[in-house]
Amino acid sequence: MSGVFAQAPGDKYNNPDFKVKAAEVTYESRYDALVFEIQVEGQAGKTVPAPVGSMNGAPVLAYVFPTTLKSTDIGFSATEGIVAMAITAHPDMDDTPLWDENNDGKYDNDGIIWHAHWVVLSKDTRVPGGLSVKEFKAGDKAVTLPKTAPGMPMFFDSPGFNILKQGAAIRVIVPAFRMNHQKDFKFDAVSCYMQMSHGADHKNHGSKPILGVYQVYGVLSGNLSLPYMVKK
Repeated sequence: MSGVFAQAPGDKYNNPDFKVKAAEVTYESRYDALVFEIQVEGQAGKTVPAPVGSMNGAPVLAYVFPTTLKSTDIGFSATEGIVAMAITAHPDMDDTPLWDENNDGKYDNDGIIWHAHWVVLSKDTRVPGGLSVKEFKAGDKAVTLPKTAPGMPMFFDSPGFNILKQGAAIRVIVPAFRMNHQKDFKFDAVSCYMQMSHGADHKNHGSKPILGVYQVYGVLSGNLSLPYMVKK
């Protein structure tokens, strides 16, 4: 035995920038919007993934707000799972084709800029983190996605909400009408490493999910119990 152990893909990003110490969701009546905020021990959003040069195995870092919202509140058809607001960065792909986050006139080169996604998460034993973005069969006419969704066969939207980084805090601002005017839901706060699976790795029997959670850095409640309420 050499005494050298293989490092999990997400280990190198496990630092104070993902040590969640506080979170809140606040309804701001003056703007009729909700502000989702996570605070960390380090500098929120400072650490971003290193590219691997491929969609298959592409790293994704995320600050996530699992909620008690329904999928229909955010423009999806009815489906079971955990509706979550995710703030992500990933250099190997751009999944926000409607938005030019770095304002350079190109719409396909800014995946590494922190941006917002609505997702529905479901339990998945194929990945160490135990969760993945819920998928459906491509072309399933029973599934409805928002017009801002990038078109992948999973419950995944790219709504284009503003992301603000300020020291230890990262925030996303969501107009109330974009979430069915819901203001009384519960939530939790999570930081994690996710990874894409593309091509043969995803298509074969027993394959990995398109986008799965591989390592959880922190859960504010400690047990994903979604105990926190929206402040008004």
